[in-house]
Amino acid sequence: MPRQIQAGPVLLDLFHRDAQIEEDWLRLHPREFEVLWYLAERPRQRHSRLELLRDVWRLRHDPETNRVAVTIARVRRKLARFKLDSLIATDLKRGAYFLDCDAHAVAAG
Repeated sequence: MPRQIQAGPVLLDLFHRDAQIEEDWLRLHPREFEVLWYLAERPRQRHSRLELLRDVWRLRHDPETNRVAVTIARVRRKLARFKLDSLIATDLKRGAYFLDCDAHAVAAG
């Protein structure tokens, strides 16, 4: 598992469990970081709300809450400070979220 993933201008750091844009940290809540890391590991792949609940929240049932949408909105709001809120896109037809940029692991050092 890589320590860092570069997703467009956003550097996700597993050690800090946060994301950085240039010198500024986003100060992500742990679940916000997990969602962003999950999407960055699979750039441009669509992920349904239920898939995110299963893989990020580790829930095997649908709690019928809007926790995924709220978490995505919080991450977008933090990215919006840098005019990057469009990095997380929503596919309304499929009800899915995806990272709309290329991402890759960053070599150590």
